[in-house]
Amino acid sequence: MFTACEVGVFDLLHEAQEPIPAATIASRLGTSVDGMEQLLDACVGLKLLNVDLQNNKGYYSNSDVSTEYLVKSSPRTLYHMMTHYSNSVYKSCHFLPQAVREGKHQYERTFGISSKEVFDGVYRSEEEMLTFIRFMDSIWNICGKYIIQAFDLSAFHTVYDLGGCSGGLAKQFVSTYKSSTVTIMDLPKVVQTAKKHFVTDKEQQIHFFEGDFFNDPIPEADLFILSRIIHDWTEEKCIALLRKIYQSCRPGGGVLLVEVLLNEDRSGPVISQMWSLHMLVMTEGKERTPSEYTKLLTDSGFKDIEVKATGKIYDAILGRK
Repeated sequence: MFTACEVGVFDLLHEAQEPIPAATIASRLGTSVDGMEQLLDACVGLKLLNVDLQNNKGYYSNSDVSTEYLVKSSPRTLYHMMTHYSNSVYKSCHFLPQAVREGKHQYERTFGISSKEVFDGVYRSEEEMLTFIRFMDSIWNICGKYIIQAFDLSAFHTVYDLGGCSGGLAKQFVSTYKSSTVTIMDLPKVVQTAKKHFVTDKEQQIHFFEGDFFNDPIPEADLFILSRIIHDWTEEKCIALLRKIYQSCRPGGGVLLVEVLLNEDRSGPVISQMWSLHMLVMTEGKERTPSEYTKLLTDSGFKDIEVKATGKIYDAILGRK
């Protein structure tokens, strides 16, 4: 799947608008015919492509799944997620044994990056940073509305999305709650990229604030959103950040966590367990159970903790001040 995305199989078949043989695909994409045919057949087995036999020759086309999620121009594309996984996650997972032994991320072995700052690895080049931000943006195009609608958040008018990246979740928020404004607080280079590629001046309910939420002051707000943030960090850093947020949270305000939850007995779901290993090789954190997130919030001063399963990949946890 990674290779088919990289060489452009799904995009070519989408543009062709009809089934075409392996030799034609290989010619247009500049690959060997034998190699392409083997790749296409593997994708057929994975239900990513369909094949029709005509005079003992295979004619290939996209399946419904690849049309929706792997064609770059699709509104629900996960192409950029696949690129990030191929370039970063898959390579890092080669060092999973070392990560298990040492209990720390493997950026230095994978990419030769010795920085202690986790996101120096994720943002190791402008190209990789843009790929990661596009990946995060695509996730919220698919799942964002289910998160925002998990609770009634209409009482929160001034919202800060910490580490809000492209503004994908912020767009879902202001689309649902039209009297609210969302300010995305992120690193300066991320903010500049988001302004350039993702958020236009027409989106007047969305603003940006450059800063490092660990080291810089966090402005006052009614609601703070941390989507896929807490799972990146150790308990100590999570508590420090959440207590800092508590101090900036207005009375009656709250914090919304968006995470992939483990079952309380840690028996699943499989996606959460796999994500936790992903966190091991690439961050300082892990996936957690609802009770673990509840404890982080209560230990930071928040109360009336509610957990809502959305039925999608990501679930929502709301704590109030």
